[in-house]
Amino acid sequence: MTDDRDPIYLDHNATTPLHPQVLEAMLPYLQQHFGNPSSSHPLGRRAHAAVERAREQVAALLGSEPDEIFFTSGGTEANNLAIRGALAAAGGRRGVVTSAVEHPATARPCDLLEERGCAVTRLPVEASGQLPPAAAGPALRDDTALVTVMLAQNETGTLLPVAALAKLAHQRGALMHTDAAQAVGKIPTRVDELEVDLLSVAGHKLYAPKGVGALYVRRGTPLRPLLLGAGHERGLRPGTENVAAIVGLGQACALAQRDLEAEAARQRALRDALWAALSAGVAGLRLNGHPEQRLPNTLNVSFPGVRGSALLEAAPGIAASTGSACHAGGETPSPVLIAMGLDAATALGAVRLSLGRSTTDAQVAAAAQALVRGYRLQAAAGDGLGPTCCSSARVRGSAPG
Repeated sequence: MTDDRDPIYLDHNATTPLHPQVLEAMLPYLQQHFGNPSSSHPLGRRAHAAVERAREQVAALLGSEPDEIFFTSGGTEANNLAIRGALAAAGGRRGVVTSAVEHPATARPCDLLEERGCAVTRLPVEASGQLPPAAAGPALRDDTALVTVMLAQNETGTLLPVAALAKLAHQRGALMHTDAAQAVGKIPTRVDELEVDLLSVAGHKLYAPKGVGALYVRRGTPLRPLLLGAGHERGLRPGTENVAAIVGLGQACALAQRDLEAEAARQRALRDALWAALSAGVAGLRLNGHPEQRLPNTLNVSFPGVRGSALLEAAPGIAASTGSACHAGGETPSPVLIAMGLDAATALGAVRLSLGRSTTDAQVAAAAQALVRGYRLQAAAGDGLGPTCCSSARVRGSAPG
């Protein structure tokens, strides 16, 4: 007999539910206000005004000017536009500096540039997942066009020193881009404080719908479009705007700006309570990531002697992620955790627990009990490190997002 009850959702770094106020803001633009923002008649002007209002809301959260915000289909497109567009406009500069723990939405564009002859340097991280800014110094050369390092690591939540890296990049005449998909809405992401030229936003990470994002482009930053078409988004991102989703992103940013400090404090307290309960129930539990410099909602832990995927199978009431990747021969550990120096067995024991607006004290307590119980079952069975691969939809390969 199957259990159809919804699990306790601790996978907010993968995606967030649509906030009710976001949905409410979107509905009129899915129904009566259906005009094309490029049309000159009243329906078009109404849609255009809604897009521009959303642009102002995103800009307000980031501390930018509205005309520095360009809407995209999500964080992946924003990263590609920033990275590939910056290199296309860089003239003779062909160097890129990035980190060894980037999301594939940054790592893969860098791989592509490398295949096309660019020199890509991937900076190693410390055991905490941090990247010492001084390590970037020798990697920056006269032909470096771009430094692209994420603001918050999606698996561990560790914060990376983007502002310090931006200073170094600018000293060598390079641009600074950060993938802030996991950070926006959770911690302050003011572009002038970060000193970035380019910053990527993913709507579905902050209670907006999937399929919408934004790229901040500092005025004067040279950037070439990836797509060709009409002159939407001032020629940088052609294609008729997804008005309803853009309105949703704007509303989500407004809510994040309103609630940022209070929600960060609340979720940090819940995260720390979850860590305390788990570490009390599991001897040898390991925290992965920086103990302090990390997102307030994110807890990545390795359970000794078991696979994270097997543990989540034994705790079906929990929706969470592992950083491992499933394949026919079994599982491979998270490249992020391996880059941090974890051995394969410890990395395979990792589980990412990411909290959100709807997470409650009662859910945290229940989740801790379920995970400790599942761990003890797996440890007692002695097969937690066996070759079986995850099969549950609650076990996500490569810690999505």
